[in-house]
Amino acid sequence: MVAKALEQSPGDTVILGHGPAVERWTGPLPRVDRVTRGAGIRLLDTRNGETPCEVTAIRLATQACLAGHADALVTGPIHKARLSAQGFAYPGHTDFLGHLCGVERPVMGFVGGSLRVCLVTVHLPLSQVAQAVTAARVLHTLQVANQALRSSLGIGQPRLLVCGLNPHAGDQGLLGREEIEEIEPACIQARAQGMAVQGPVSAEAAFRMMLAGHADMVVAMYHDQGLAPLKLVDFGRSVNWTMGLPIIRTSVDHGTADDIAGQGIADSSSMVAAMELARSFVPPSASNP
Repeated sequence: MVAKALEQSPGDTVILGHGPAVERWTGPLPRVDRVTRGAGIRLLDTRNGETPCEVTAIRLATQACLAGHADALVTGPIHKARLSAQGFAYPGHTDFLGHLCGVERPVMGFVGGSLRVCLVTVHLPLSQVAQAVTAARVLHTLQVANQALRSSLGIGQPRLLVCGLNPHAGDQGLLGREEIEEIEPACIQARAQGMAVQGPVSAEAAFRMMLAGHADMVVAMYHDQGLAPLKLVDFGRSVNWTMGLPIIRTSVDHGTADDIAGQGIADSSSMVAAMELARSFVPPSASNP
């Protein structure tokens, strides 16, 4: 997938990962032992016999971005269950990147297609979501999304459309009180801070409103509430964008697809989109990533 993507979107790139697996598809590449600026495509083999190579790759790439040796980080998918079985303590990229960057709660967002979505909670069992949807967490998500849309996408006054947690956004408390007790107070606070926030509204209405041009981003309360409609409409075009980090990080909008891994038939369109979005976020004064 990465090899295909680099054919379509070449640039100054260091690939970090399992060396032989990468070169199976790219052919021999110049090897480097650290991330530095340069020309063309180079390979940093992150196998060390102890830590999973993808974890080492994420750590080294993040450190390089923080140190100014790279302009952006673009990641492929990781297999969360497999890494967890090897002792990886994080439920996904987002939390691990937050740890590496010293950010307590980065926000997972998706942009690039006809829908833009961010998530208040991410990789949580559904049984734990309601307890995790607090006014403080909703407000934090709104603040991070508002700032990211302004600074990176140049939207002067982002219109944020906030989903309810329950069917029909709780139906005035009949179907749940999270909207009344947590989500609406956060929306009121956000509006008091000058943000253009609408909601909470029913999720089934929110995505239709976004497609009709009435919002710049939908704020979903949990993973599948946001990503089921997004992937139905924009799969392959959308890009996973981590907001609230001191570095640029984008990724694909799909998983590891183990059923077709190693066959050379994976669709690289989301990786191409992730690379191009990351490059678009790099300030003109910086070198290309």
